[in-house]
Amino acid sequence: MALRIYNTLTGEKENFVPLVPGKAGLYVCGVTVYDYCHIGHARANIVFDIIYRYLKYAGYDVTYVRNYTDIDDKIIKRANQEGVDYRTIADRYIEAFDEDMGRLGLAKPTVEPKATDHIGGIIAIIEALIARGHAYPSDGDVYFAVDTFTDYLKLSKRNLEEMQAGARVEVGEKKRNPMDFALWKGSKPGEPWWQSPWGEGRPGWHIECSAMSMEFLGKTFDFHGGGKDLIFPHHENEIAQSEAANGCQFVRYWLHNGFVNINSEKMSKSLGNFFTIREVLDKFDAETLRFFILSAHYRSPIDFSDQNLSEAQAGLERIYACLAALDDVLGERPASGELPPAASFSAAGAELREKSVQMVPRFVEAMDDDFNSAQALGVLFETVRAANRFLAETPEPAPAALSLISHVRQRFTETGSVLGLFGSRPADWLENIRSARSAGIDITPAEIEGLIAERAEARKARDFKRSDEIRDLLLAKGIQLLDSPQGTTWNVK
Repeated sequence: MALRIYNTLTGEKENFVPLVPGKAGLYVCGVTVYDYCHIGHARANIVFDIIYRYLKYAGYDVTYVRNYTDIDDKIIKRANQEGVDYRTIADRYIEAFDEDMGRLGLAKPTVEPKATDHIGGIIAIIEALIARGHAYPSDGDVYFAVDTFTDYLKLSKRNLEEMQAGARVEVGEKKRNPMDFALWKGSKPGEPWWQSPWGEGRPGWHIECSAMSMEFLGKTFDFHGGGKDLIFPHHENEIAQSEAANGCQFVRYWLHNGFVNINSEKMSKSLGNFFTIREVLDKFDAETLRFFILSAHYRSPIDFSDQNLSEAQAGLERIYACLAALDDVLGERPASGELPPAASFSAAGAELREKSVQMVPRFVEAMDDDFNSAQALGVLFETVRAANRFLAETPEPAPAALSLISHVRQRFTETGSVLGLFGSRPADWLENIRSARSAGIDITPAEIEGLIAERAEARKARDFKRSDEIRDLLLAKGIQLLDSPQGTTWNVK
């Protein structure tokens, strides 16, 4: 199956045909560096980290560009509030962003350009737009004339006439048309500036990304990504200015990740439901956050809450517990060679063998379907269930069983590297999670696990009264049990 991608531009899934065989160019809009990153930034950057990793896994030579917007009204405002140079603010939050992304386990992009390093390229594009009749200077500013670009709004599918009817020119703007957007802004007193043919000023937001993407990926490239909130106006305006300046297609496939809701409400500072990555990582480990984000398709909305993060942690814990059990059996034995035939195993072994053989092809099939990480995780869970059944009936593994267990473990390492998961030693990860949970409660993890085992036996014997007593006892101590087909895990309530 070919890699199929939902293209926002066409509204359809399409086979990926690279512009240059064997290569892929990916540009993702980075952050405006004036504050700490929030959970929405975490989602966008984890999503495109997985896309980057998968494209490389699929054999493409990927050039991944993710920019920093290091000059902007918000940066200038923060600098003025603190009485410092804008570069102090930009550098501070670039460093903070890099630290946050490092904690989340993101692979470094190929290039991470800053907008202020590309002023020359920005001015060159604006000059080309003016020469072609698509832009006009206006008292130190330069604006793009949207009515000169017939395909304007082709990405967002909006109606230009309706939007123009409701648009207004803001005080201080010098536009011919309320829908026109700034390419260059004349500097105000006390603002940073660069010299240009139109006087001292600085670039508009949209033009930065056109200049940086074209610098590293060319006038036409494969992928451009970002959150759905960027479709209009940012990406729409990027298309208009880039295609008007160059006379050719700008981007071939547009990718947009869905929104993050907080407890089923839209995330907003005004609603008080705004969380930074750092705040989240104070409560949950980074791999749990990544697992949570991957558990939904990247284009779907995702509901962030402590309960949903706890459930994601429980799911990740089930996989890590299985990996720890596999590692215990393997010990220090080297990786095995050939996988024995199905006839060498019991029914549970034959089932696990089949799951292991099919694990990577089915994982690839899921990821080839528009990077469906949720479906890919489902493939992993099927193998976990089969492995747990096999391990339960195989206390003393024979050589054939060891070969099978080694094969399974290698499949998890391979798929985990694509998802950015399972990078920790399983026993260490489990110990860290359980230690964090048990802090401040008057019952040890060993006691909790013992009671969970007793409850499982009670349920097997249909002694539901005792089962409920154990559940209530643990709940009274602040321990919440999470039952699933893979077993029972626990969290501190």
